[in-house]
Amino acid sequence: MVQAWKYVAVLTGLLTCGSHSVWAAENAATLDFDGDVKESIAEVPIESIEQFVQIYGIVKDNYVQEKPDDVLFLQAIKGLVGGLDRYSRYLSPEEYKQLMQYTESDLATADFELGFDSHIHQWKIQNLRDNADSFKLGLKNGFTIFKIENQELKNLNAEQVEDLLHGSIGSTFQLQLNEKSPAITVVRNRKLDVADIEPVMLHNQVLVLKVKVFQQDTANEIKRLIEEYSTQKTKAVLFDLRNNPGGLLSAAVETADLFLNQGIIVSTKSRSEGNQQFQALPGDEFSNIKLGILINGRSASAAEVFTAAMKEHQRAWVAGEKSYGKGVVQKLFPLPNGAALQMTVSHYYTPNGNMIDGQGIRPNWEYPWALDQKEETYLNNVADQLLKHR
Repeated sequence: MVQAWKYVAVLTGLLTCGSHSVWAAENAATLDFDGDVKESIAEVPIESIEQFVQIYGIVKDNYVQEKPDDVLFLQAIKGLVGGLDRYSRYLSPEEYKQLMQYTESDLATADFELGFDSHIHQWKIQNLRDNADSFKLGLKNGFTIFKIENQELKNLNAEQVEDLLHGSIGSTFQLQLNEKSPAITVVRNRKLDVADIEPVMLHNQVLVLKVKVFQQDTANEIKRLIEEYSTQKTKAVLFDLRNNPGGLLSAAVETADLFLNQGIIVSTKSRSEGNQQFQALPGDEFSNIKLGILINGRSASAAEVFTAAMKEHQRAWVAGEKSYGKGVVQKLFPLPNGAALQMTVSHYYTPNGNMIDGQGIRPNWEYPWALDQKEETYLNNVADQLLKHR
């Protein structure tokens, strides 16, 4: 507590220095995913420091429950980073250590499962351990779930509910226990073993490739499968990217490059990292294959990069629903206490210069999957439309 009040005293003392702004006393070393160490010095307006100290004192003295200084400062840090956008956040030492065990291409789910109770027609939490992160949030086995990501569960089947739980490692989703309860933010922290790309040849000779996430070997696996099924007189290939949370940007670029022989695949724009362009290399061995892409509201990030490139270069016909709209590059900034900041530093842009984040990719043919429609029927309808498209 003494140390914390010394910090406040230092801030207060800085207010009397007479300048319009102050510089942080220590350089902050940051580490990105490529291992480059950079130093940054933050300039803080003196008026902002004065207001922070004032608000800190009001909270410290008047909040209904006494809060330790370290808790209040941590709350301020989380608010500063978390308020930037829906992806940036403060990671505790435990969360940072856990995240570093995985890569962007890892698919994950929540630390509990959901089971359907046929007596009350609701989905319930099950297999949640007492020491799990979701348990610490107040969730318990037997709790009924009303909504996930603003979608009511009562009319969804098991596969659809499972898809809502799945996403990239470290990502979050909003959960509601009932219609009037506040939303609870749950982190997807349990890694899933992702099967290879699932190929299905439909009756109309359309090869459907279900890509769950873009991984390091995705492009090579797609190339192998197309060549393997080429002997079956494949009329078209349909990439099923529904619920694909993204994965590795490099994998999406390599996959798009299989079907493009020139032009921009994706570009990034950043204030601190500089701007980059990823170009398609000459050569297109699959130039005669008709291509389609199926997306929905949970197709995100690298899946959107691939879809946008194929659509805007008019190399693939896109069906389904507007994608999620996550087009950001994030960077980890380790802190001396073992914690870290996970923060957005760049945005993805499509070949035509459109920002993906917050916008998403619109399909050529809007065709949502009806809850009462069998998936086999849905896929066959999309495939039939793909064959008709010129």
